[in-house]
Amino acid sequence: MSSPVPFAEIWRGDFPESVHCGHAAVVDGTGAVRAAWGDPGTVILPRSSVKMIQALPLIESGAAGAAGLTAEQLALACASHQGAAIHVTRIMRWLDGLGLSEDALRCGPQPSRDRELRFAMIRAGQPPGQVHNNCSGKHTGFLTLARHIGGGPEYLDIDHPVQRAVRAAFEDMTGGPSPGWAIDGCSAPNFAAPLVAVAGAMARFATARPDAADGREAAAARLVAAMMQHPDLVAGEGRACTELMRAAPGRLAAKTGAEGVFVAILPEQGLGVAVKAADGATRAAEAAIAALLVRLGVLDPADPAVRRRIAAPIHNWRGVETGFLRAAPGLLL
Repeated sequence: MSSPVPFAEIWRGDFPESVHCGHAAVVDGTGAVRAAWGDPGTVILPRSSVKMIQALPLIESGAAGAAGLTAEQLALACASHQGAAIHVTRIMRWLDGLGLSEDALRCGPQPSRDRELRFAMIRAGQPPGQVHNNCSGKHTGFLTLARHIGGGPEYLDIDHPVQRAVRAAFEDMTGGPSPGWAIDGCSAPNFAAPLVAVAGAMARFATARPDAADGREAAAARLVAAMMQHPDLVAGEGRACTELMRAAPGRLAAKTGAEGVFVAILPEQGLGVAVKAADGATRAAEAAIAALLVRLGVLDPADPAVRRRIAAPIHNWRGVETGFLRAAPGLLL
């Protein structure tokens, strides 16, 4: 077992103040490991980084077709969104089309992360709802699938047909039985896998063809296309997923997960990338994924969205530049 390697360095003046470490893997469509850092075999909970896998049964089952879901709705099914108006209004229309209200959701209420909407709701005395939850798109997808296959309302139960389908898709895409599961922040089961297996699953998304006879492969291609077409719905303004996909239009689908997980799907190269910050730091995962995508030739290191993650100044409350964050050189070279 290898120790985690440096991901991101924090400097204050001339002093190295902090170092975030982690594990990373780049895998191709054959399952071969092209590159690895740290211990790619470390078992992780991928959290929201694998919402694309959780959305596969929505398409494969015929539920998406029966409900007439658009690319926007499929992007939302893969999203950890800001809870901004562009997200909330679309989720509410989707629920309305199912004949449901947000009471049918089981993700729990969460304050909008969109400054404008959050403050407007505070001024209006309006409490946050479940549609503002960053996972409400995934959960509306679960509801769509549950209705199509005749499952009951408690779609998060581990033995519910929805979660059985999700687990089957996860274990197929990652290449083996999951060693276990835990409850995610949105209350859905989250299945564990080795980091390298998660990267391998992303490689399968990267090599998926929309005209494939295999239903799972065609579904994977459709989800990747939806994410790349609607990066604003996958996360939101100022968020790494959205900004990095915009920096490489049509070349990249990227998805973050809580506790320092980040994945990338590279259709042109047929590669999947997965990183896990050992300390769970978001800034470390963002630095690592951006650095590796620069290394792989997908992102321009001079792009402002990229520089914010791999070479960013740090300012104090007076606006004085006190130091900088940079991606560890070992990831970039």
